[in-house]
Amino acid sequence: MSALQAYVRATAPIGRGVERIGPFLATFAQDTSRPMANYAIPDDGAKPSSAEIALLISAYQQRNLLPRLEFFTEAAPDVEAALVAAGFTVERRVPVMTCSAEDRVDRVAPEHIRLREPSSDDEFRRLRSVQNVAFGEPPEVSDADVERNRDYLTVLAEHRETIVGGGIALDIVAGTTEIVGIAVAAEYRGQGIAAAITTHLTRLAHERGARTAFLTPGDVGIGTVYRRAGYRVAGECVHLSLS
Repeated sequence: MSALQAYVRATAPIGRGVERIGPFLATFAQDTSRPMANYAIPDDGAKPSSAEIALLISAYQQRNLLPRLEFFTEAAPDVEAALVAAGFTVERRVPVMTCSAEDRVDRVAPEHIRLREPSSDDEFRRLRSVQNVAFGEPPEVSDADVERNRDYLTVLAEHRETIVGGGIALDIVAGTTEIVGIAVAAEYRGQGIAAAITTHLTRLAHERGARTAFLTPGDVGIGTVYRRAGYRVAGECVHLSLS
């Protein structure tokens, strides 16, 4: 887990403001106050004091943001108890799943679905809108969102000319990449599209130099989809915020 946590610590600051506070790397999104985009990560093996946690809380509150953390429990096993003692509550626990090239199980998309990389800003925008809706967010997509997505390896699924889903592989750092945003429009679910997107995107990432791909499924059900693609549980990620 330390290697995966190091990856997140290296990539989370991209496009965000950062501040080092005691044993924490605090990140702040430039253009949104959404809690999922603003969070801190503890150092491996951190044992934060109450004073350091208070400084972390203040850094977020001064920016009118919810104090919040996301981290792999195995990398910093003493942090959760210290945060709970300071008033934080656990939002959720999600498995961390990994897949090597040897473990990947290729899944073929249904015949009526085509998988490919976006070729224009309009396609990036339409894909991101599908992802937003799938994750319960507004469909509107900003120019900044389009700009960010353009920098990453992205795969979309389309039925004729309709984009029905897709996913993203973030930067490859030290042979590792994170798979995010796997989403399929509600009316197209249950057809094996999500598994096909996952394996196609993972294969492209492996071909471009990633030895390990990892992801954190939002719920147990989607975790089953990723297992079909060759992903296996390797640890746990915990999300906490100030109650």
